[in-house]
Amino acid sequence: MTDRPLTLMAVHAHPDDEATGTGGILARYAAEGIRTVLVTCTDGGCGDGPGGVKPGDPEHDPAAVALMRRQELEASCDVLKVSDLELLNYADSGMTGWPSNDAPGSFWQTPVEEGAARLAELMEHYRPDVVVTYDENGFYGHPDHIQAHRITMAALEMTALTPKTYWTTVPRSMMQRFGETMREFQEDMPEPDPAEAAAMAEIGLPDDEITTWVDTTAFSGQKFDALAAHASQGENIFFLKMGKERFGELMGMETFLRVKDTTGAAVPENDLFAGLR
Repeated sequence: MTDRPLTLMAVHAHPDDEATGTGGILARYAAEGIRTVLVTCTDGGCGDGPGGVKPGDPEHDPAAVALMRRQELEASCDVLKVSDLELLNYADSGMTGWPSNDAPGSFWQTPVEEGAARLAELMEHYRPDVVVTYDENGFYGHPDHIQAHRITMAALEMTALTPKTYWTTVPRSMMQRFGETMREFQEDMPEPDPAEAAAMAEIGLPDDEITTWVDTTAFSGQKFDALAAHASQGENIFFLKMGKERFGELMGMETFLRVKDTTGAAVPENDLFAGLR
C-alpha cells in the first residue's frame, strides 16, 4: 500500500475543452479525494478575441487572446477543484484547413515525439492511475485534438506506467438528443447538408459499444460554471444557452471508451477507478 493518492490525468487540447468533455469527472473525482491533473496542450490563441473578434481579423491578437484564455482556464480549474494544472503552451493550430495549421510552432506542426516526451515527464511525475484523452479522430477531427491523442498514446508507450486509459466519446442516442436540443434553442438553425449530417452521424459510438458511463449529474452545476468561466468563447459554447437545469439533464452523464486496463474490472462500468479502489 502507498500513501500516494489515486490520480486522474486528463489531456486536453485547448482551454475550455476540460469543461465540455470532462468537467463532470474532474469535479466528481476531486470531491472524492482523488488528485485531478489537467494537461492543456495549446494556448487557445486561435479563439475569439474581445468583442468576438475572429482569428484572421486585423484586430485579432493571438498573444492577448492566449493570456485571456489562460486566466479563464485557471478560473475554470478553480470551479472544478482541479488539483494540478499543467500547460504545454503550444500555439493553437486552429480549425482544420486554417493557415495556422501550418504555422511553425503550432501544436499540429510539433513532432509527436517532442510533445510526447514532455507529457511523459509529467506522467512520470504524477504517476496517474487513470488517463483520459480523445480518440484517434480527436472526437470530431480538430487537428489539435488529434495531436493530443497522438502525444498521449505515445507518452504512455514511453513510460513504464500502466494506467487505465480512456478516450472520451458520446453515445449516438445522446447526439440525437443534442441535435434536437440545438434546434429547440436555435429555431433559425438551417438543416445541415447531407454530407455534414452524415459526418455528424458518425460522431461518438453506438450506445452498446461504450464501456464506461459515469454519472456526474450532481456536479453538472460546477461543469456549467466552468464553461461559463470561458466567457470570451461564450458565443461558441452552445451549452450555456440552455441554462443549468436543461444542461444538467443533457450533460450529466459522461461517457468513455476504455482502451487500456490491467484491473480486470467488468464492463460496462460506472467508475473510471473501478478495480482500483
